[in-house]
Amino acid sequence: MTPPPTTTAERTVVAVVVEWRGRIGLFRRSAAVAHDRGRWHCITGYVDPGRTPEAQALQELHEETGLRAADLTALSPGPVLRLEDDDHHPWVVHTFRASTVVRRLQLNEEHDSYRWTAPAAVARFDNRVGWLDQVLEATGR
Repeated sequence: MTPPPTTTAERTVVAVVVEWRGRIGLFRRSAAVAHDRGRWHCITGYVDPGRTPEAQALQELHEETGLRAADLTALSPGPVLRLEDDDHHPWVVHTFRASTVVRRLQLNEEHDSYRWTAPAAVARFDNRVGWLDQVLEATGR
């Protein structure tokens, strides 16, 4: 993902919570990215101009995990959140919940690790992105 844009309109992203057998996928941001390095996150990406949030969610899933639409048993949109980052910049976050039958993921350079964890155990990941809990709550996790 590129550095955060400067206008509110450009700060529109998708946030996808990936599930496998009732467990949530948490993804640790790698040193190759400029934002949130080393922090646990869901799958995210800026919504490209002219793309729907759902199409962007599918693209980000494929790019960051190797998952294709055929690997999903469900992709459900959640509420659109309006959040602020640590610098008080506003973000529009289109949330999604994706269920997959695939356990082994193929990470790209944005992440260096992932874990399938029980929803109740997410709190043990103390180095998670600040708004991850809001995205999990919005998607019913």
